Amino acid sequence: MAKTKVCVIFGGVSSEHEVSLMSAKSIIDNIPTDKYDVVKIGITKKGRWLFFPGSSDDIISDTWHEHPDCVPCLISPDKTTRGILKLFDNEIFIEKIDVVLPVLHGKNGEDGTIQGLLSLADIPYCGCGIFGSAACMDKVYANIIFDHLGIQRCKWDYIHDYEANNLDAVEKRMAEKLGYPMFVKPSRSGSSVGISKVTNKDELRSAINLALAHDDKVVFEEFIQGHEVECAVLGNAPDLIASEVGEIGATADFYDYDDKYKNGTSRTFIPASVDKEIRDRIREIAKEAYTAIDCRGLSRVDFFVEKGTNRILINEINTLPGFTTISMYPKLMQSEGFTYSELVDRIIQLGLKKDTHDE
Repeated sequence: MAKTKVCVIFGGVSSEHEVSLMSAKSIIDNIPTDKYDVVKIGITKKGRWLFFPGSSDDIISDTWHEHPDCVPCLISPDKTTRGILKLFDNEIFIEKIDVVLPVLHGKNGEDGTIQGLLSLADIPYCGCGIFGSAACMDKVYANIIFDHLGIQRCKWDYIHDYEANNLDAVEKRMAEKLGYPMFVKPSRSGSSVGISKVTNKDELRSAINLALAHDDKVVFEEFIQGHEVECAVLGNAPDLIASEVGEIGATADFYDYDDKYKNGTSRTFIPASVDKEIRDRIREIAKEAYTAIDCRGLSRVDFFVEKGTNRILINEINTLPGFTTISMYPKLMQSEGFTYSELVDRIIQLGLKKDTHDE
């Protein structure tokens, strides 16, 4: 029996390019080779697509694009192709693929962009569809949906880039509504890129400028003192698995990019250090939010548990959570009995199902 051909796409034009490389190596090294043949497409930081036939070791070192057998390629949006077009010396060769596993964190990979291309191409793919990806990536619209559904979250507000022309008015509004300290975030960013915790007016101005370097909308959120916890969800509604709830013990002031991927000093706790009744409720809310915003395949749902009140407040949904060896999503699912390879296998199988994608 022929093996299923899985195309792993990694890299990308995103502030999370390096995280994608780490996740991609872990996934490629753990795809069950008795069931799947793997082909690899890398996207450089400049946006060049290359068919990559080399080792995953070259991916993690970010030297993969120097491989002598790399060739330019693209995924054809033509539904009759359903594969990769490889370009050799003015000739085009087609390689058929069965399913795409996009390991692209952040913009252009987690925001519905690549999902739209794959939907046009009629190629099955793993993870959330177009709407779920786009809505979860944009914190403004995700927050609006949560508010509408009555899923509790912290107080928040946002501005467009043009409103930054009147920072005095912005600062007054946020200070009155949210108070200090508060968090300032790009609306569409991940891995804590561009996020600041601010305690006064001057810090707020700098944080707004940093956030605007990554997006044209800025989100402001009140500071919540308490536990930052996470729940991994796997599957397509109504058949969902919500994992045990985990907690990050950050070494920085908050769980920022360096703490996640560079320093290696943060600790994870599974289960989180909150009562089981609260953890069970978090698992239910995670499935509710996942279903409401049309997530499919996999996502990690992040929450705060407020100190003193034990209020459960949703923070955000990550539709393509990190898959590195230190990432929380695989660890949470391992606590549910999945080995890393079994988890990757399940995600691929979910991607192959027709109902995983927007029609």
